[in-house]
Amino acid sequence: MRSIQKEEIRTRSEFRYAHHPKDVKGYTTEELREHFLIPELFVKDQISLTYTMYDRYIPGGAFPVSKSLKLEAIDELKADNFLDRRELGVINFGGKGKITVDGESYEIGHREALYVGRGPKDVVFEATDEQPYFYINSAPAHKSYPTKKVTKKEAEVVELGDSKYSNKRVINKLLVNSVIDTCQLQMGMTELQEGNIWNTMPPHTHERRLEVYFYFDLAEGQTVSHFMGQPQETRHIFLQNHQAVISPQWSIHAGAGISILTFIWGKAGENLDYGDMDKVSVDELK
Repeated sequence: MRSIQKEEIRTRSEFRYAHHPKDVKGYTTEELREHFLIPELFVKDQISLTYTMYDRYIPGGAFPVSKSLKLEAIDELKADNFLDRRELGVINFGGKGKITVDGESYEIGHREALYVGRGPKDVVFEATDEQPYFYINSAPAHKSYPTKKVTKKEAEVVELGDSKYSNKRVINKLLVNSVIDTCQLQMGMTELQEGNIWNTMPPHTHERRLEVYFYFDLAEGQTVSHFMGQPQETRHIFLQNHQAVISPQWSIHAGAGISILTFIWGKAGENLDYGDMDKVSVDELK
């Protein structure tokens, strides 16, 4: 892992390699966290990005407080502009903010999303009278689709789970192919219902797609245990509020929170079918 600090353009980036599941079996807690946990996405007046070799996916955060922040191309892209060969998804889980794409401004409110297709040269994040938290995901793109704002009212909403199993939840599909056109990027937000602690349980894998989970809405001082690994070789990582975890294609991705929580999921790969998953029965987990 290496870190590059670029103070002049207010962008901080990290690089993460992909891993063989047999190697991960031997990782210590510290090594597991080093390779899969993204501990800090929101730094005042900075854009923080993590470039992962899993489907060349980039999760990150833009946190404009006193300055506007332009999305710049990082070294790993070998491009003049960030979106020359990429698409971008943004979900704001903070107060109202503004995103300007090649001169056209979009007001993005609490739990609203913006999709930006391949090609625009200037993407700028700004705070208005409130403090936004712009959570970013990006994936390679083979063509350009129009920029589009998506509100929660426009999302495809699915209710899953049962309080009997402590996994009742509401899934808000915001940037998915049933709502907008994308190349491969998909993003949404899952809200656990009061008294329920488990997300994505029963678990699954999908070898055709990487996924990244970003957790928020955790009460102060609380934590969530994220479970990963092959179904018969599971591991766990404890996360705090506003932290993310990379979930490889061969890994389950489920979590149990000490308090109520919400998480944003983002994924990319060769299949846009949301139901494309290899389900695992809970009594098969080890």
